Amino acid sequence: MAGYGWDEYDIRDGGRQTIHDAGNNIDITTEFVKLPGGNHGGSWGVRIKGTPREDASSALKTTVIFYAGMEGVGSLELESEKDTLGIEGTVTVAGQTAELGDFKLEITEGPDSNVNPSPSHPSYQDKPLDRTIVSSLQVPEDALWQAKPVLFSSLKREVDAYVEKYGNDNAPPPWQLFTIPNEPGAGNIHLIQKVFEGAFEVGAEKLTEEIKTVTESFADRFSRLFTPQAPFDQPKFELFSRSLFSNLVGGIGYFYGDSMVDRSYAPEYEEENEGFWQETADARSRGNERLEGPFELFTSIPSRPFFPRGFLWDEGFHLLPVVDWDIDLTLEIVKSWFKLMDEDGWIGREQILGPEARSKVPQEFQTQYPHYANPPTLFLVLEAFVEKLTKNITTNDKTLNMQQGDVHTAYLDNPELATHYLRNLYPLLKRHYFWFRKTQWGDIKSYDREAYSSREAYRWRGRTPQHILTSGLDDYPRAQPPHPGELHLDLISWMGMMTRSLKRIAETLDEDEDVTEFAGYENAIVRNIDDLHWDDKAQAYCDATIDDYEESMHVCHKGYISIFPFLVGLLPADSPRLGAILDLISDPEELWSDFGIRSLSKKDEFYKTEENYWRSPVWINMNYLAVKQLLAYAQISGPHRKQARDMYTKLRKNLVNVVYDNWEKTGFAWEQYDPETGLGQRTRHFTGWTSLVVKIMVMPDLSASGQKGHDEL
Repeated sequence: MAGYGWDEYDIRDGGRQTIHDAGNNIDITTEFVKLPGGNHGGSWGVRIKGTPREDASSALKTTVIFYAGMEGVGSLELESEKDTLGIEGTVTVAGQTAELGDFKLEITEGPDSNVNPSPSHPSYQDKPLDRTIVSSLQVPEDALWQAKPVLFSSLKREVDAYVEKYGNDNAPPPWQLFTIPNEPGAGNIHLIQKVFEGAFEVGAEKLTEEIKTVTESFADRFSRLFTPQAPFDQPKFELFSRSLFSNLVGGIGYFYGDSMVDRSYAPEYEEENEGFWQETADARSRGNERLEGPFELFTSIPSRPFFPRGFLWDEGFHLLPVVDWDIDLTLEIVKSWFKLMDEDGWIGREQILGPEARSKVPQEFQTQYPHYANPPTLFLVLEAFVEKLTKNITTNDKTLNMQQGDVHTAYLDNPELATHYLRNLYPLLKRHYFWFRKTQWGDIKSYDREAYSSREAYRWRGRTPQHILTSGLDDYPRAQPPHPGELHLDLISWMGMMTRSLKRIAETLDEDEDVTEFAGYENAIVRNIDDLHWDDKAQAYCDATIDDYEESMHVCHKGYISIFPFLVGLLPADSPRLGAILDLISDPEELWSDFGIRSLSKKDEFYKTEENYWRSPVWINMNYLAVKQLLAYAQISGPHRKQARDMYTKLRKNLVNVVYDNWEKTGFAWEQYDPETGLGQRTRHFTGWTSLVVKIMVMPDLSASGQKGHDEL
């Protein structure tokens, strides 16, 4: 595969996807567009094109298989006239569900330019390939999601029949051999196959103008919202930006199914004793997990082929570009996540809904635990929404909503609607916040730690000696061995961000008592970050643990953890700690690389060791937070303004270039990037938070050439 993905995509109107199938010597383009009509917002039209690649044979054969299945209550029946030789003309499948009512799926012949393989074997007489082959099957409902095995089983049955009839020495050619049985009729899944020679197209010709209109509309809106700024103001970067953003939005989907949860609330899950990770392992081995649900979730995903499900901490990063494109869509997704919350305020960090989703996850990672947290990144999105709302109200800024009545921005155009949304969501936000405070607290009093507040300290639950998967930073080095007295810097920083976000929402809703309460928490958290986590010797923020003498000590592994208060915006421009943090980030022997900020310092003993997942690679989500904060410091007065400006300019350029260079060479965005070579690694087609480079390209050019005559910023 030489690459695949969306070239342009708007979830409301349509898009275009290209699959560069080098192995089969063909490029497949799928286009879809919304058409007016019906009672549910319109109908969808789809066009599929196949274009042989330059090295393809002039007589290239391609088979295309479309399938439709019906889960749950409803019907799906072949409406076309049945023919034992195959169906001529349009194939129509009619269906009915309670939600949609009656509907039809029509698979057309396509234009006259389509060519089908000529007869070359006696088998053609029984199954002419200038017709459409339909196989209707009745399969158990819990197997409907396994369309690929169903298809392969059907193909094998037909291949076996051909071999039995004609023998191995006189078998049909591959394009005839690998066809499904022509058995149209009743069933809950219908396989529909066409075979072409050379270039082909399937879809109604009337879509051409509609697709053109959607393409032009997308290009116009994208250029107004996401035009890359210098030095990325070149056509190649806009094409790159469109691709990444389209694949991010193209990963949005609806998921439904049951979830595996352990609600035993075993006392071991409190993790209060030394050696707690062994106790929790024993508790998990008891098999107390049960299926709950079904649940539904509307969400984007990190990677369609590799991580096709919802991840809580990923989702906040995913939605930061989307909130600039379609606020209403963003808020629907946020609401969908919070509707998953239980009565205590817990949301499962990984939404593995239904058997299809579980089939992609090793069994040991399927169960969710109600004492496990995950970084509350959705509050970053809500904070961005409140900022846009405030700006729109105070300035009546039409650049935010492009034009009144735009379906993408109804919540900005109508402040009352926005307030109604926030007011309905607010109790859930508070419940989630106080669940964090109740379940992820850290122990200050038992170890005579000195701090401004005796309550504001936090510790991730779900820890093992090798990992804190709940933190999102999996194998990042932590204190050894684990201890119930640990305090985690990243978690208290997330709590500071979460508190600030809730305070701003409370201000928007005129919840004055809550504003005062959250302001108190925020002040205590910020002060305790310094009191509990700053290490003068290391000149960095660090985790804390308990030594052999039952005294608090710092564990300093310089990297993303060390700069977390900076990353989430808790350090003011005049902070006495900011200079040391900026020096740590900009030191090429520590965190700085030509390809972004390393996750762990080159000087750390664990650099590039063992799994090396968060022990050196450059991650775009963390780098986005860094470049965003550097921009903020570069634009306000402070002792480190010039340093922040220089770092911002270099980091912004490095990040965009490393993602673009890999995309250009491989056709893919990647999960992470090697800090020494810049090569993409781990999961490819990782179009989740790596797509944050779209926002980075839109950020202003603060280089000397970009700021001539504007040194005052």
